Amino acid sequence: MLRVGIIGTGVIFDLNVLGYLVNKDTEIVVLCNRTVQKAKNKIQKFNLNENIHVYSDYKQMINNEELDIIEILLPHNLHAEASIYAAKKGVKVISIQKPMALTLKEADAMISACQNSGTILSVYENFIFAPHISKAKELIDQDYIGDITSIRIKTTMAGHGGWEIPKSALEWRNNPESVGGGFKGSPILFDNGWHAFTLARWFVDEEIEKVFAWTGSYKGNDAPAYVMFKYKQSKEHVVPQYGQMEFCLLPDMKIPSPYYSTDEFIEIIATRGIMRINQGTSIGNLMTKSEEFAPIVIIRDGKVETYTNFENDWKHSFINATKHLIEVAKKGKSPILSGEEARAVLKFNLAAIMSVEQEKEVILDTLS
Repeated sequence: MLRVGIIGTGVIFDLNVLGYLVNKDTEIVVLCNRTVQKAKNKIQKFNLNENIHVYSDYKQMINNEELDIIEILLPHNLHAEASIYAAKKGVKVISIQKPMALTLKEADAMISACQNSGTILSVYENFIFAPHISKAKELIDQDYIGDITSIRIKTTMAGHGGWEIPKSALEWRNNPESVGGGFKGSPILFDNGWHAFTLARWFVDEEIEKVFAWTGSYKGNDAPAYVMFKYKQSKEHVVPQYGQMEFCLLPDMKIPSPYYSTDEFIEIIATRGIMRINQGTSIGNLMTKSEEFAPIVIIRDGKVETYTNFENDWKHSFINATKHLIEVAKKGKSPILSGEEARAVLKFNLAAIMSVEQEKEVILDTLS
């Protein structure tokens, strides 16, 4: 039985905990939150063991508890500090939320600390475990639509329709020192945007050569935002590969969702076909039921194909991500988004933010 400790019991805890509730190989033995009562509320809400220990200081928790897995659900500026401390204390597996760290220097320190202690470092990325997104990747790897030539990832953020975000969560995301990214903070590109930067690398399986980006500003958010990038051609491709991301604001629109009032749409162009991956965060709402917004739509060989037989609820991406993490812990294998892989995503992400601030193209190999 793997002993699990969770640091941070904010809103995202409600999704991260689900995978442990349905797994017989793990037991949540301790929670930590600066406000202890919030952690106790989660014990009651999810019917966890009433004997679970609760701490207000994660260092005391790590010092006093023997843990196999630690989930770190803290603001971005605490990721490096908490993970390095856990590694030095010999925790076997550390799962850190996105983005991995504020800087590449912090990421290197995290990777080094884990290597020195034999700790497995995994950066939690639920999107790649969403059932329909996993199926899309499977089809791409099977060469079903040919060699990818371009990818577009559109993130739409509405003003209404999702769960209520606590004031405390909004406060740290609006603080440049805690959210990270640019000089003024980057709650869109560096927080929500991490998913898109990860998917852009994961789908195409190529490193990024260069990036150009620009953003607007709306109520403290670095959006609308647009990112264009070119892949390195380390393998032979029919057509040079490019990509773009769009982060769009719809302040007067409602996106019905049991989670954030956000949704994602991905278009992948390849040499033999076009793939559209519809919805992410809000999949399962009324949009999902329409043929036009089927989870996967493929145009290939003069035909239109739709794929609809999925568990259409964003929570399953979290359950599957945690299942993967538990298998990593049980078998001592490398996670899909290891420290080294996540560092590459971080480098891509920071390059885009640097491009915004410097108003010029950034070549990733120039970043250390």
